Amino acid sequence: LLLIMREWYMKPDGQLPAYEWNFGDVNPPVHAWAALQVYNIEKKQTGKGDIVFLKKIFQKLLINFTWWINRKDVNGNNIFEGGFLGLDNIGVFNRSFHNTSDMQLEQADGTSWMGTYALDMMDIALEIAIQDASFEDTATKFFEHFILIAESLNAHHLWNEDDKFFYDVLCRPSDSPLPLRIQSIVGLTSLFAVSTIHKNVLEKLQDFEKRITWFENYRKKNNKFWPNEERGDGELILLSLVPKERLIYLLEKLLDENGFLSTGGIRALSKYHEKNSYSVKVDGQTHSIRYDPGDATSDMFGGNSNWRGPVWMPINYLVIQSVRRYGEFYQDNLLIECPKGSGNKMNLCEVADELTRRVINLFEKDEEGNRRIFGDYNWFYKQPENKDLVLFYEYFHGDNGRGLGANHQTGWTALVAELISEYGNRNEKTEIVNEKS
Repeated sequence: LLLIMREWYMKPDGQLPAYEWNFGDVNPPVHAWAALQVYNIEKKQTGKGDIVFLKKIFQKLLINFTWWINRKDVNGNNIFEGGFLGLDNIGVFNRSFHNTSDMQLEQADGTSWMGTYALDMMDIALEIAIQDASFEDTATKFFEHFILIAESLNAHHLWNEDDKFFYDVLCRPSDSPLPLRIQSIVGLTSLFAVSTIHKNVLEKLQDFEKRITWFENYRKKNNKFWPNEERGDGELILLSLVPKERLIYLLEKLLDENGFLSTGGIRALSKYHEKNSYSVKVDGQTHSIRYDPGDATSDMFGGNSNWRGPVWMPINYLVIQSVRRYGEFYQDNLLIECPKGSGNKMNLCEVADELTRRVINLFEKDEEGNRRIFGDYNWFYKQPENKDLVLFYEYFHGDNGRGLGANHQTGWTALVAELISEYGNRNEKTEIVNEKS
């Protein structure tokens, strides 16, 4: 993280390289999130966080955040573009090629990622400010910027009231804004922007508390959007990109087995589009998209990856982490049917556990010793010399869980090891509590 932000990788204007084939493209701004993960892991293991590391990261990310604001918010209204944003063929057309002088693609995920970025920067600033009060004002800046992004996402035309979902919107001067009504992970990215502030943090940072209290009163007095919520016991404040009623709508789609929820995790594109393909005509050319759970049938971005139905590990990890964060705030005050139509009500921590189980199940052996990731090749991996050889595939079939793409994608797919560890630790603690009671 520190290396990629050095001057030989980061441009003077703050842009960070995207990937090896095109440094100038744009990937989701997850560096602040990653820095927090690294910081918290070390703090948990050693009992002490590396504040110097956070300060170094924060200073460079300030420049990168400003680059995003200046370059990817064309109209200055906190609605962001960005292009493909790491999701290759998720769009009905190549999203990197439809931001021109006469056409703009306002992106639900670009805007959501920036909301997440602002929250992560606020969290970093708060962590530093407890030891260095000079960062308190910067925490306030990112808090307020997050609220403005949340307002734009929800009050703009990205939210479709008929479908109860966030969509990208194609804007052309001669026509009214056109929502691209594709139910994909693009619309669920809004779930990632969630954080909580503990009461004890506010007690230590009283200037920050005064400012956010004033800001809340001002916005409510003037009937402006306010997505935050305080828990009944007063111990936690929830900062969420989406208000509770819209969160419930999104969760209902997330947990629908005829939609996003598969036996192996969350699909990148809803199964709804298996029978309901979507088409749009742009510049005289018709573009179409449908649910495609296996290998790509589109040649977009080389045709060697597919976001139109399969399960992708990094997205599932972020969904699980976010749903759990909501669950820790709402506890049993928010119950949701999981899966949809089952009649089985769960709190959101239980939902996160269920999603975790489904992802882990991709790698588990069944009664016959088969792992779903190996599909028709289980005979090979059941041989004595191969029985413990587990491959970390790039992505997984949206219906049967078979591993697809590169079979050595050990970076993000190895996140399943973290999910197994977290799930095991929680179950162990639960068993200890049950034994004591």
